[in-house]
Amino acid sequence: MADGSLFAPKFIENKLKFFAHILEVVTFGDQRDRVTALINIDLVAVGNWAERQNIAYASYQDLASRPEVYSMVQESIEQMNMDLPRDETLSNSQISRFVILHKELDADDGELTRTRKVRRNIINQRYETWIEALYSPEIDRIEVETEVTFEDGRKGMISGNLELRDVKVFNSAQKTG
Repeated sequence: MADGSLFAPKFIENKLKFFAHILEVVTFGDQRDRVTALINIDLVAVGNWAERQNIAYASYQDLASRPEVYSMVQESIEQMNMDLPRDETLSNSQISRFVILHKELDADDGELTRTRKVRRNIINQRYETWIEALYSPEIDRIEVETEVTFEDGRKGMISGNLELRDVKVFNSAQKTG
């Protein structure tokens, strides 16, 4: 990170993917003063949860934008953040801000390999303005319009207004035993 501390994106991303409602995570923090994240929810897990909560939704995009879903993801990130100060080398790698993407990262869109590995260079290029917005505290929402490729090869556009949400970070004195 900018202060010379360790930034371990895969470690953080994998920790968050242990939560059933989080499908994919891409973190940013290399040469930066803090860590931010793009999150994909797991449509099946979150959809089942929403049905049990009597929360109606029409699509991934609709469900991903729900305040209840944002709160669930925020709680998961904060739980992970609470654990990180236990390891001094990872203490500064806590996620401070995130956005839930309005669509799943997709191999057809070039964002993932066919084996579902994140193509970081493509993500950095495609979502550059979103990533910069995550580092701008005065921005709390972003308007998005993205081209998607459907399974049959057709292309379409989806748009939305996404919330950028701050997350509590913990210092070593706040860590739990």
